[in-house]
Amino acid sequence: PPEAHNPLMRAEQKGMVEEWPDVTGQPALDLPCGTGRYARLLAQSGARHVFATDFSAVMLRQVSVGAPIRADMMQLPFVDGAFDVVICGLALGHVSDLRDWVGEVARVLKQGGMLLYSDFHPDAPRAGLIRSFKDERRRTFTLPHCCHDLSDQRETLQASNLTVEVVRELRVGVDCREAFPGSQDFYEQWHGLPLVSIVRARKRSACGAV
Repeated sequence: PPEAHNPLMRAEQKGMVEEWPDVTGQPALDLPCGTGRYARLLAQSGARHVFATDFSAVMLRQVSVGAPIRADMMQLPFVDGAFDVVICGLALGHVSDLRDWVGEVARVLKQGGMLLYSDFHPDAPRAGLIRSFKDERRRTFTLPHCCHDLSDQRETLQASNLTVEVVRELRVGVDCREAFPGSQDFYEQWHGLPLVSIVRARKRSACGAV
C-alpha cells in the first residue's frame, strides 16, 4: 500500500520526515516511488511538480499524485538539473552499481539540490536479517540485497559533487521500538543493531561551491 504499513517502515518514514527538505514550489522526484508514499508526502509538502518513477507498472498504478513514469532508476528520462529534490526510500539495496546510481541522481539534480534517501543498514543483513515481504496469500518472498558500506556511500557521493550533510542510523530498541507480535524477543536479540540508514546530501558545483 502507498503508506508506511509496518513498524520498520514507520520508523524509517519518521526519520526521513525529520530530515525533510523544504520543497515548497520546487520540482521533486520520488525515485523509485513504489506505490508512491513519498510522492504523496512531497505533494503534501508543497512541491510544485512531483514525478514518481518506478520500473514496476503494477506499483505505478497505485500512485495517486504527481506524474507517474515507468523507467529504470539507472537511466532516468530527465534532462540534466531537472529537480531541486530527489527522495529515495528503502531502495539503495536494489542497486548493484552504487557509483552509476549516484552519478545519475547527481545528473538530474540542480546545483544546490537535495538528495534524501534511506535504506536497510548494511549491518542488518550481515547480522543475519533478511529483506522479505508477504503477498496477499501470506507467502513470504526474500529479496536479494546489495550491501553498500556507509563509507563507500560517502566517498561515492563526494565523487559526484554531493556534500553529505546528515547520516543517521536507526537502531533496534532505540529508534525502532514499536510493538508487534514477537517484538519483545526481537528487541532483546537485536537491541542496538542499526536497521535503517538515512543520508542527506546536497549538490555542489564542480568547483566545490554549493
